[in-house]
Amino acid sequence: MRDIAFIGLGAMGSGMAANLAKAGHQVFAFDLNPSAVAKAAAAGATPAASIEAAVSAAEIVVTMLPTGQHVADVYRRHVFGSARSGALLIDSSTIEVTTARSVIAEAEAAGFAMVDAPVSGGTAAAAGGTLTFMVGGTPEAFRRAEPVLAGMGKAVIHAGAAGAGQAVKICNNMLLAISMIGTCEAFALAGKLGLDHQVFFDIASKSSGQCWSMTSYCPVPGPVPAAPSNRDYEGGFATDLMARTCAWPWMPPPASAPPRRSGRRHARSTSCFRRKAQAAGISPPSSRCSAKARSVEVEA
Repeated sequence: MRDIAFIGLGAMGSGMAANLAKAGHQVFAFDLNPSAVAKAAAAGATPAASIEAAVSAAEIVVTMLPTGQHVADVYRRHVFGSARSGALLIDSSTIEVTTARSVIAEAEAAGFAMVDAPVSGGTAAAAGGTLTFMVGGTPEAFRRAEPVLAGMGKAVIHAGAAGAGQAVKICNNMLLAISMIGTCEAFALAGKLGLDHQVFFDIASKSSGQCWSMTSYCPVPGPVPAAPSNRDYEGGFATDLMARTCAWPWMPPPASAPPRRSGRRHARSTSCFRRKAQAAGISPPSSRCSAKARSVEVEA
């Protein structure tokens, strides 16, 4: 069993930390919210008075934080200077690819192995230990991280080099957002047309419209007992975080990044996407939206 520091005990992190403790690991838990720390302690974790206290006692550090700014600040200001020499660092937050790559590069320069390991599955999977981890990092770092992540999930997949986990997560979130919107609209239309929601679910879930958003997160109460709709729409992955991840591909790259070779093709594809979206009554992310998203990211 390992000594693990877990930083960030929110809707996802609380269940993940609890599963590590359940597996027999010594988990040093920290969060700015005292009630979250108390909940972790009730699940078998050891409360830590600070990030520094948690990471200095551990050989593995796991973080689950809201934004890239939080991740960068936590590692640069608290972890790199306090973690044990050679510790394994695992960030399971959903953040920008560029931030993940830069933080991992700094970690490696400081002598740490680090992976980005965002998750899919929602709060129910976090609590049940059935998350899917998409992992970016060196093969050696992945080898070290895999058994730890396996204690919190049903699938741990190496996506590639640093930042690859976040790249997969962004693409997966785009698919999820589209399917969630479509599923909600389909149930709204079914209701307006006089269909019983359960009947519509029974048919659509076995037809070409079947998707995870319907069979796991059905937006109406009744058909899926474990869905948030049957828990008074209890919060999980926040909609503003989903909106940010879907906006990231439209944000301009950092000034230091090399120009994209496929820039003209990307511009044509983006222009085509905007025309089709506008024709369908959808407002795609604009440069103004991207600027606002960046502002929110910095201020969060």
